[in-house]
Amino acid sequence: MARGISSRVGGGRGAAYARGVSEQSASVRRRSAVGAATQLGTEVSINLGSALAGLVIPIVGAFVVVAVRQLVMAAVVLPFYRPKRAELTWQRLWPAIALGVVLAVMNLSFYQAVHLLGLGVAATIEFLGPLALALVMSRRIIDVICALAAAVGVFLLTGFDGRVDGWGVALALTAAASWAAYIVLTRRVALRLPGLEGLTVAGIVSLVLLLPVALVTLDVSALDGRVILLLLGVGVLSSALPYSLDTVILRRITPRLYAIITSFGPVVAAVFGVLVLHEQFTPLEVIAIAVVCLSAGIAIATQRQRPHTDLEYTAETIP
Repeated sequence: MARGISSRVGGGRGAAYARGVSEQSASVRRRSAVGAATQLGTEVSINLGSALAGLVIPIVGAFVVVAVRQLVMAAVVLPFYRPKRAELTWQRLWPAIALGVVLAVMNLSFYQAVHLLGLGVAATIEFLGPLALALVMSRRIIDVICALAAAVGVFLLTGFDGRVDGWGVALALTAAASWAAYIVLTRRVALRLPGLEGLTVAGIVSLVLLLPVALVTLDVSALDGRVILLLLGVGVLSSALPYSLDTVILRRITPRLYAIITSFGPVVAAVFGVLVLHEQFTPLEVIAIAVVCLSAGIAIATQRQRPHTDLEYTAETIP
């Protein structure tokens, strides 16, 4: 009799434990689903912001658009930055200052490339930067294949009919190299400066570099309600909203899933290029964009589990 009671008690505990594990797993799955959906929303936000930039750059110029974006970012992060005078030293802050320079070059070259090439093409070429950084030290055959496939995709996108603007390609490649540098510097800044301090300093430096040129080149007569709303839309969609959501997303999904979703950013960019900027893609260009995105996605998805790969870290430092 005692054994029977003990067995029933033990069985009850086992069932309760199993229910607890099941409920915990379901909770994790729900959190991951919410995080993934939010990350997709972030990709939509960033690329919609870039599409709006494509509308307003011909009116006010890339310097003004990037300066407004940096102003919005500064407004988001400055309230959390309370520096002490003793901490404002060159030795401590130089990585963040360098990051600010890279941030200015990256955004300026990318937006100007969007103006010259279109959003879909510019975003695809720009993604070569973080992809190359992730794969450069790899010795896996599949990563070499993915790198070659991405290079072929970009060649298909730019190398056949002579319609692609050479200066635009150079600017997109500059943005790609700048993005890679941004990732490297962000790591160093994260190790040296706590919280949002590094990002805040970088944003201020970027703004200081861009604002004088933006003010000189700004045609005040071109500003009207529509243009101002577009500029604010670029700032909110490309900076304020993504930076706010990233902290939520990264608590709910793994860096690998984050990176896989991010690798399909060029596809989202191409969709908004069609919907907002009325861009047109040939079947070959569609294939080329898909090849680049699939190469990145396969490279990430097949990497071994370890703390943070380069491409996974890339996904956490989307500018």
